[in-house]
Order: sequence, then C-alpha cells, then structure tokens
Amino acid sequence: MTTTSEKAAYGQVGKAGGGPRTGSGRPARHRDHTVPPWLFVVPALVVYGVVVLYPSLAGVMYAFTDWSGIGSFSFTGLDNFRALLDDSRALESVSNTLLLTVAVVVVQNGVGLLLALGVHADIKSRALLRLIFFAPAVVSPVMVAILWKYVYNPENGAGLNGVLGAVGLGGLRQDWLGDPSLALWSVAAMVVWQYAGYSMVVFLAGLQGVPAELHEAARIDGAGTWQRFRYVTWPLLAPALTINLMLSTIGGLKLFDQVYAATNGGPGTSSETLSTVLYKEAFVYGKFGYSTAVALVLALFVAAVSLVQLRHLRAREVTA
Repeated sequence: MTTTSEKAAYGQVGKAGGGPRTGSGRPARHRDHTVPPWLFVVPALVVYGVVVLYPSLAGVMYAFTDWSGIGSFSFTGLDNFRALLDDSRALESVSNTLLLTVAVVVVQNGVGLLLALGVHADIKSRALLRLIFFAPAVVSPVMVAILWKYVYNPENGAGLNGVLGAVGLGGLRQDWLGDPSLALWSVAAMVVWQYAGYSMVVFLAGLQGVPAELHEAARIDGAGTWQRFRYVTWPLLAPALTINLMLSTIGGLKLFDQVYAATNGGPGTSSETLSTVLYKEAFVYGKFGYSTAVALVLALFVAAVSLVQLRHLRAREVTA
C-alpha cells in the first residue's frame, strides 16, 4: 500500500519534473511549427505565372485574332499565319535571320576559340587580354550599335573608311550600312565583335578542364601541336562547344537591338529580321495580332532548332 508520505513525495517529484500532463499522466506533445518547404516556392510560382505564363498563353491566343493593341478583338482563325506566308517582307526576313545566324554562329565561335587558345597560353598579359576581349560583352547592344555606326561612317576620312584610306586600301571603302548587299554582313561583324569574348570565356573554361596529363602523354607519344589539339583538346571541348553553339544560335535567331539601332532593317528590307518585323507590325502598324503570330512562329522555330542542336551535340560529348 502507498502511504500518505509516499504520495506527497510523488507529487513533489511530479512538480519538480515540470511540464504539463495529460489526463493519462503522459507529457503533452509539442506542436511542430515547421513551415512546409513547398510554401517557399509559392511566391516565385505566382510571380512566374503572372509575369511569364499568363502573357505567354495570352499571346498564343492573340495570334489567332485581329487585335490592334487596344479595344476589342475578334478571332480570325489561321488568317494571320496565311498572311505571314504571303508576306514577302516577312519571308525575306526569315532568309535574313538564317543568314545572319549562320554567320554569327560560325565566325563568333571560331574567333572565340582562337582567342581562348591565345589567352590560355602561359603569357604574362593573359589576364589583361581576357579582360579586354570580354569587355564588349557587358556593353549594351544599343551602345555597341551606335559605336559601330561611327565605325561604319561612309565618309572617306572617317571610321573604317578612313583607316582603309590611310593604309593605302582606299579602293575597299564602302557605304557599309547603306549598301543593301553589305548591311546584313556589317551587322553580323558588329555582333561578332561584341560576343566573341563571351564565347572565349566559355571555351577557356573548357580548356582549363582538359587534364594536363593527357597532353603530356600525347607529347611523349610523338604527337605534334595540331594532333594534340585535334585528338585530345577538341573532343573534350564538346560541352563548351555545345553551350556556345546553343547561346549563339538562339541569340542570332532573336537578334533585334543591333539591327534596329544600326539599320532599322534597311536599306529597304535588306537587313530585316523576324524580330524587327514583329516589332514594326505591333508598334508601328498596330497589328498586334499579326505580330503575335510572327512571334509565335519565331519562338517555335527557335525551340525546334535548339532542341535538334542540343540532342546532336550532346551525343558527341566526350568526358575525360
């Protein structure tokens, strides 16, 4: 039997133990106030939905309407896409976009690779050279276009024409942005100058990831400089090449700033691209429905080209 003194002692122990007790004599459980992790994602999803997802879906809808940017609209089915196929200016812009993209992708990555190989060498000024070559990539494309309009000044004593005249090559002076046969390629040179340094940085990261032991082993086996580059360096640059080709291709297909600021698509339509066409159709002619159809075609085209390119390049990647 439990005596009165034992009960009192037990009660004192219970009080000393502290903490609330339930009717069964067991300590009450503390509630877990931890916030579910998915709640942290909700604000970002809401912003993404409002800023990106909703406008994108609305844009797809407007591509099938005659919306003028204000007021009401009516659905027109595939009329905007039929008009696109019959629009000679839009079709020429497709050709110009493809030519510009090919030129930019090939030359930009070629120059970027050469620059990367140069600044990867053990020279004292390589840090400064890397900075100089990369600097144009952080400048606004519009500012670059304005700068190059001075470089392409058609006056004989100014810009590039002045340099050509000074070195005895006056016969090569041209109206670089005013000649329909040169305007598109002049814009391409401008883009390459700006972004070749960016490609250089990506290739440089790839070069730094090539194990020195492989080059040393190839050198011991008698491989020359070209053979070491072709059979050792180049295969291991595949990931960097994939990144550069993807970025330059997407950038070339969507190119707008430099074209609009330098030539406004001219002379005539010689440097018109899909991006300048959709801008003018929307904000100059007020055909927002038609402009959205052009934008949708451009987006699908960019996605298709990027997907094919990515799958092809990924299949050729080699790891050390």
